[in-house]
Amino acid sequence: MGKKRIVAKGETESAGTGAVAAPSKRRTLDRALLFVTATYNNTRASLADTKGNVVAFTSSGGLGFQGAKKGTPFAAAKVGDALAQKAQQMGVREVSVIVKGVGSGRESAIRSFLSKGFSVVSIRDATPVPHNGPRPPRPRRV
Repeated sequence: MGKKRIVAKGETESAGTGAVAAPSKRRTLDRALLFVTATYNNTRASLADTKGNVVAFTSSGGLGFQGAKKGTPFAAAKVGDALAQKAQQMGVREVSVIVKGVGSGRESAIRSFLSKGFSVVSIRDATPVPHNGPRPPRPRRV
């Protein structure tokens, strides 16, 4: 074991060694993509850079909502607020919103996110729509 080093107030430990401080790992973005997936049971939101790499993520289940409460507009608003705080720390100013799903929280998640002062470039609905769907079940014989 080595000798214990005592650092006085105002001094840094690397003052005499000439070491350079490591760069901050905090990510900064000007523009971002906001993906909102609203299902009947949950609301998920993720923030990605312009290339599509996810940098922040939150969901109503991750915020502590359980059961049927996860799919409510109130839970979705809390998801939008939580993600907006993460986006403000990254320095995001403009967002393009991509919404997927038919849940009740799709609009409230976007509204709560945008109420924090972000400017919207575009809003796009990417909900998958089946062209014909699977084969229907056969008629029931009673």
